[in-house]
Amino acid sequence: MQTLSSSDSGTEPVPGIVVESELHPAPEEHLKSVQVNVLDPEAVAQRYDPVAIAQHYRGRFLQVWGRILSVFWIFSTFMVALWWDRRTNSVERKQPKRAAQLREILTTLGPAYIKVGQALSTRPDLVPPAYLEELAQLQDQLPPFPNEIAFRFIEEELGDSPDQIYAELSDHPLAAASLGQVYKGKLKSGETVAVKVQRPGLAQQITLDLYILRQLAVWANKNFKRIRSDLVGIMDEFGARIFEEMDYTQEGRNAERFAQLYGHLPDVYVPRIYWQYTQRRVLTMEWITGTKLTQLQEIRAQGIDAGYLVDVGVQCSLRQLLEHGFFHADPHPGNLLATPDGKLAYLDFGMMSEVKPYQRYGLIEAVVHLVNRDFDSLAQDYVKLEFLSPETDLAPIVPALASVFDNALNGTVAEINIKSITDQLSEIMYEFPFRVPAYYALIIRSLVTLEGIAINVDPNFKVLSKAYPYVAKRLLTDSSPELRASLQDLLFKNGRFRWNRLENLLRNARNSPDYDINQVLEQTLEFLLSERGAFIRDNLAEEIIKGIDAAGRNAIEQVRAQLWEWAGLEHQAPLATTEPSTLDHVMRIIDLLQETPGFDPMQLVPLIPRILVKPETHEFGQHIVNGLAQRAAARLIRELLLRTDPDLRGANDYRTPTKTPALPSRTAQ
Repeated sequence: MQTLSSSDSGTEPVPGIVVESELHPAPEEHLKSVQVNVLDPEAVAQRYDPVAIAQHYRGRFLQVWGRILSVFWIFSTFMVALWWDRRTNSVERKQPKRAAQLREILTTLGPAYIKVGQALSTRPDLVPPAYLEELAQLQDQLPPFPNEIAFRFIEEELGDSPDQIYAELSDHPLAAASLGQVYKGKLKSGETVAVKVQRPGLAQQITLDLYILRQLAVWANKNFKRIRSDLVGIMDEFGARIFEEMDYTQEGRNAERFAQLYGHLPDVYVPRIYWQYTQRRVLTMEWITGTKLTQLQEIRAQGIDAGYLVDVGVQCSLRQLLEHGFFHADPHPGNLLATPDGKLAYLDFGMMSEVKPYQRYGLIEAVVHLVNRDFDSLAQDYVKLEFLSPETDLAPIVPALASVFDNALNGTVAEINIKSITDQLSEIMYEFPFRVPAYYALIIRSLVTLEGIAINVDPNFKVLSKAYPYVAKRLLTDSSPELRASLQDLLFKNGRFRWNRLENLLRNARNSPDYDINQVLEQTLEFLLSERGAFIRDNLAEEIIKGIDAAGRNAIEQVRAQLWEWAGLEHQAPLATTEPSTLDHVMRIIDLLQETPGFDPMQLVPLIPRILVKPETHEFGQHIVNGLAQRAAARLIRELLLRTDPDLRGANDYRTPTKTPALPSRTAQ
């Protein structure tokens, strides 16, 4: 066990954090298997360990209950004040005062509660304007701690006094947030930098609140059977992230990884980390001059399009959540700045999280199935995403999903936002055995926060209308087996090719900024002519056979009808199908391709010789020829029999095709 002096923070030692790759659902379940290390809050390489925290505070009854009663008393007096305002009809008049009181309460209670206030400060659809204005101050306008402590931390961490390390350093912090405060400085090499210094006694405040909230989560899960969500896991996820945020070396590594993954995106900027001047409690990074996205007048005065930067943020977030899985879990307005040259700068990389590959694919599939109102598949997605257990009976859930989302969507899925989705889902969460997995809490927090910023810029902002083009592009271009299988399920149902779904995907994907239609066509052709594409080839061949056969029959009937008309005789033609033919669909798709930016048919010319020599191409063509020949032969036999046996005339139905057996694959041959 390692313990360090805590004299600099003025607090007693508290547990450090040791987090395994999997979060623990409840301390009782793994107390025997985990070695408990109770570390000082200033120890290096802190990691979240709820077991260590629980053991530390179990013997401190007075400290824990003192905190609980303090929080309860503060909020109860605030709620009584709100109740009295309603009774005296003075809610509107006293709203600015109450908003300021709430900000002061959250500030007094410390970092865990400040984080809640920061999240609320981005929700104009939930919080009145007076509260928004006050809560926005929690982003970077909290009371600072004394310079003497900050400068002593710099000296302890970097090994020398600030005036010896930096050429310049502001004599007061320019911003103060929940975990630290920021000074503006200049290195002796000339670069302008931001120097972030951690607040003293931070771990002491946070661990006590996390312990109390976690115990409440354990109690709630045990005593309220209707709560099926993993509240304890959600608290552990939040605790792990917030303790990582207290290690500035981890934040520096996060910033560099974020820059590597997303810094190349158009108009996304990530500041540089200066490692020579960075340690656990001090972070030195490139100074960014910028304006919060919520300060619309200032942004517009600079000639910057705030709506465009919101789009940049949405596209970047989609890649964070659905492509690489490494995402910014705290994108409040203080961490997203519009730079003078019109770029979106990301700051504060302390609270980051990851989405596993199967979760990323599951989210993409869920969006696709939601947009296409495929509620059977959507219910299966909830199983994959761990909202439902595998043994859950989905039969009653599917119509419930259809009813809820049909009411919420009101005509078009692209017009729904994240808040609408969560609100509508809450209607069935308690009726059926849904549970919110721990990993999902930070995802929804990140999306809801970003959506709140977007709504402030554009009240009509709809997240799915912005997200679906990217999702459609991923579905068409991603070569992963999971998404290829999802694309196959989307395009084929009961052996029929759903051309309208393909048209919808192509129409939406062309609106994605980095969509390369030529790459899509090349990958599609390669996949179709691979062994994995055999199922699609067989089904597509059947559709082509049906389309050509139907077109041929219609053409023959039109000629026959014209001849009878010239002869002055009546002719009862068979009823023509009202469904669009395969040729109609193909022509519409060709039109879509031609309208797609960047489409160049000449890039496909070199592929033609490669396609023609493939044996799969020959089998595909042979399949179509054989199918057409069989249908023609069957029709000829029926015509001959009809002439000799009148009883068979009722069987003459030109709309009933003959199923053509698929040719065996080359591996079978």
